[in-house]
Amino acid sequence: MITTNIRRLRDPFVLVEDDAYYMYGSEWRVCKNTSGRLDGEWVELDVKLVKNPPSFAGEIRWAPEVYKYNGAYYMFTTYMSLETGFRGCATFRSNSPEGPFEEISNGIFTPKDKCSIDATLYVDEEGQPWVVYVDEHATAPDKIGRMAVAKMNKELTEMISEPKEIFRADSPSFPVLNVTDGCYLYRTKKGSLLMLWSNYQTVLEYCVMVARSDNGKIDGNWIQASEPLFSKKINGDTFDGGHGMIFTDRDGQMYLSIHSPNFYRRDQKRWETPVFIKIKEEDDNLVLEL
Repeated sequence: MITTNIRRLRDPFVLVEDDAYYMYGSEWRVCKNTSGRLDGEWVELDVKLVKNPPSFAGEIRWAPEVYKYNGAYYMFTTYMSLETGFRGCATFRSNSPEGPFEEISNGIFTPKDKCSIDATLYVDEEGQPWVVYVDEHATAPDKIGRMAVAKMNKELTEMISEPKEIFRADSPSFPVLNVTDGCYLYRTKKGSLLMLWSNYQTVLEYCVMVARSDNGKIDGNWIQASEPLFSKKINGDTFDGGHGMIFTDRDGQMYLSIHSPNFYRRDQKRWETPVFIKIKEEDDNLVLEL
C-alpha cells in the first residue's frame, strides 16, 4: 500500500500521461509526480485547473475525472449549480492534462431537478460514450441513492438518451447505508464489466463495493459482490476509505486509488489521504494485494 505525501485530497483520480502521473481531486486540484515512482514526491501544481469557472458554479466542486479522448483531455466533475439550486455534473475540455479546462457542456448535463454527482465516462466496444453517475439520495423521494446511466453525444457535451436506473444503494446482500458514490467502470481480460462504487457499512465506515453487469453491457442488470472490495475491516480495522478508481502504472502494475480515511481521524491526526493499493484479476474478479 502506497500512502502519498499529499494530504487532505478527496476523490483522487490518476491519469498516466507524458512520462508523468497526474492526480486530480475535489476542489478542482491537480498534483503531478515526475519521479517515475508512485511513492515518489507528488507536487500540487499552482495552476488554475478550470479557466473562467462558470458564474453559476457554487463552492461545491467535486470529484474531477480526466480522460484522454479523441486527442484532447475531458474532465467530468460535479458542482453546485446556482441556477438550479442542485448539484449536477458537467464536462470541461483542455489540450493539456494540466489544464486550463473550459466548460463545454453549457452548464450541468444531468437532470436539473435533482442532485446528481460523481459522473464517470465509459466508452463501449462500438465507440459509443456513456456517462454513469449518482442519482443522489439527498433528493430521492425515499432517500435511497441510485446509479444511473445514459448515452452521451460524441462531443461529451450532453446526454442523448433518457437516464436509466441500474441499481440502488440497498442492492447489496449485507447491511449498508443509503449512499451511492464514486462509480468507475473496469473491463476484465475475460470481458466482464465491473463497476466500483462506494457506500457506508456504518456512518464511520466508508468502503468500496463491486457490481458486475450480467451481460457485459453498461445497461445490463448489475449483480452486487457478496462483500466489499475495500473496507476498514479488510484494512485491519485501521482506516476506512473509498471513492475508488483503477489505473495501471508504467511497469504494468494495477492499483486501486482511494482516499483514506474518509474524514479526519483526530486520534491518528490524519486527514483524507490519497492511497494506492495493488490490485489484480483473479478468477475474473478483482483482488487486493494489501
